[in-house]
Amino acid sequence: MQSIDFDPADAKAALGALPQTAAVFALYGAEAKDEPYIGRTPNLRGRLERLLQPSAKHPRRLQLAGRVRHIAWRLTGSEFESLLVQFEMLRSVHGAKSLERMHLRAPAFVRYLGGNPYPRIVVTHRPSQREGDWAYGPFASRAAAERFVDETLKLFLLRRCTEDLNPDPNHPGCVYSEMKMCLAPCYKGCTDERYAEEAAAVESFLATRGESKLVVLRAERDKASENLAFEEAAALHAQVQKVESVRAVAPELVQPMGRLRAVVLQPSAKGLTAGNLLGAAPASEVSVFLYEQNSIRGPVGFSTLGMRIQNERSGSSSLFAQPIALEAVPEAAAEIAPIKVHQDVLEARMEAVLAELMRTVSPADPPHAVVRQGHLALLKRWYYRPEVRRTGEIFFPDGEGHWPLKAMLRGVGRVAAKTLAGSAPAPAPTGT
Repeated sequence: MQSIDFDPADAKAALGALPQTAAVFALYGAEAKDEPYIGRTPNLRGRLERLLQPSAKHPRRLQLAGRVRHIAWRLTGSEFESLLVQFEMLRSVHGAKSLERMHLRAPAFVRYLGGNPYPRIVVTHRPSQREGDWAYGPFASRAAAERFVDETLKLFLLRRCTEDLNPDPNHPGCVYSEMKMCLAPCYKGCTDERYAEEAAAVESFLATRGESKLVVLRAERDKASENLAFEEAAALHAQVQKVESVRAVAPELVQPMGRLRAVVLQPSAKGLTAGNLLGAAPASEVSVFLYEQNSIRGPVGFSTLGMRIQNERSGSSSLFAQPIALEAVPEAAAEIAPIKVHQDVLEARMEAVLAELMRTVSPADPPHAVVRQGHLALLKRWYYRPEVRRTGEIFFPDGEGHWPLKAMLRGVGRVAAKTLAGSAPAPAPTGT
């Protein structure tokens, strides 16, 4: 965080020292009790000139020059980072009210009520932290979560009623039991063991985003096809397609809340320079964020020094899309082509960045509830944006908890290339 004192009598001198780049800022008054004005902007100097320099042309514009005595700011490389920094600054001043100020509503989750003798699934915005492994999300909206629940229940025979069941043969049942869409434990239409088996299948379906059922159906389909039972294979294939359509409602971000981990790559405030166009890049970075244990950590900069970044606007072939590490070349041999080194150099660099991020995660000190909700809402807001408006990339660990390092390095190259393309002038059109 950088800061300067502000003198209203000499506003031009103070404002002239500010950078014209994206930043999150705070304006402080003369008294410690004064509430700071916190905002974010793509152009720090331009924004504060409008706030702190009186203008006769715009008399109704908000003017704070007479009340501000100190300016603090932090440069940011992306909107994702700006929102995260703004939230932390607001939280330090307003506490839980920072969620309202940034309109960060609790995301929707699908909760598996495994503690009930007859489990069922519901949609909730307040999943229990204690049962984090039974809450699956976040979804883009409550409507998306409800649609996922409805489509999932069409694949299983789990109950849809909300009452606490006391099975009785005299229970009248409901329309779902009549339609054979429920095992009807209410009137002992099945044994407790059979219902528990169905509930376990639903839990596995949720935890794997449908993969558990797809594995079984695909195996049965392939076996039927091998036995030349083509009608049975076609019916099983239709079931596979139906499960895949349900799975599509829950994107990769939908995971058990307590086990959700992700790495987000964003442009860095340091940016990329035009030197990348010539091959080995000067010291520049891509920001790496880690979401783990219900909070966002970072950023930590991943240096692109020595990486050959593809310039997408140059029209080059995708053959050069892979990031390549380059050894340093002596100045006397500047005209000699750089020498390639092993890919492990870049992977080790990424592992060091991840290790630094994970050192900030303390299982013994879980994040505050406001932090949990705010960080998860920010991640959800960014993830569910249309891809054309979503800056950066996200990666998840595999089933064994290992990060896809090679894919992450390619992601670093793409983020760096887009930043480079945005800062470099467009190529001049060629004449005919």
